[in-house]
Amino acid sequence: MQEGIIKGRFAPSPTGRMHLGNVFSALLSWLSAKSQGGTWLLRIEDIDPQRSKQEYAELIMDDLHWLGLDWDEGPYYQSERGDIYEHYLKQLTDNGLTYPCYCTRADILATQAPHESDGRVVYKGTCRNLAPGVKTGPAAIRMKVPSEGKGILSFTDGHYGMQTIDLTTHCGDFIVRRKDGAWAYQLAVVVDDALMGINEVVRGCDLLLSSPQQIYLAQQLGFAPPHFTHLPLLCNKQGQRLSKRDQSLDMAALRTSNTPEEIIGMLAHAAGLQQSNEPITAQELVGEFSWDKIPTNNIIM
Repeated sequence: MQEGIIKGRFAPSPTGRMHLGNVFSALLSWLSAKSQGGTWLLRIEDIDPQRSKQEYAELIMDDLHWLGLDWDEGPYYQSERGDIYEHYLKQLTDNGLTYPCYCTRADILATQAPHESDGRVVYKGTCRNLAPGVKTGPAAIRMKVPSEGKGILSFTDGHYGMQTIDLTTHCGDFIVRRKDGAWAYQLAVVVDDALMGINEVVRGCDLLLSSPQQIYLAQQLGFAPPHFTHLPLLCNKQGQRLSKRDQSLDMAALRTSNTPEEIIGMLAHAAGLQQSNEPITAQELVGEFSWDKIPTNNIIM
């Protein structure tokens, strides 16, 4: 981890009302920063113009205030930072690290081997060596990763320990700007974390395997990557992670029948931070926080 004061962040996408899983990530990120005497930033990741809505951003901020999870800096909006992303994309391109990709999703899926049927899309580099002018039309921009065996990247997650990934077989060359011109998550999050001084990222373990791409991209841009710590997911009784479709566990429903202290207490109990499901404020939990108490297995709510 970088030296100095810890600076964490919560970076929700305003595509719906927060659910209990989002609140769980926000709470543990906030507690981790505050327990180390650090600060906590709010960033609204609204780079998807088709799904992001300002009304959801306002609801997220209202829910955080209501829960007692106030931020020290922000909110920042990624939709207002396009010129910054453009600058760093140009840096990558000038260094020969990007190329246009004309493939459709169907084209990419047609190249997948059976062992890649777990939902991951591993790009095979179809457009990597295209001569200029061979294809025209809308193109995504992809980031080159090293050839197989040379793109092995290791990092120590704060909760799940040592992770080692070969970028070539894990994801292949990945998108940094979409075909429709929207900025890809990987580029925007790396640039923002670096420029905003974020040195601790706490988030759900569903994003654990995106960390190597972000570390690699940060290195190519000359940034020091933050320290990553991932959390178990909150799941429903069927073992599926909570999503914005689980409306019975979103903040609109929860606020009608619970106090902020009851919600924080429920999550603190699930996280192993207190032995019983008793109401408590986020501030009262700061002294109780320890990563050693947090389970690694997903949590059924």
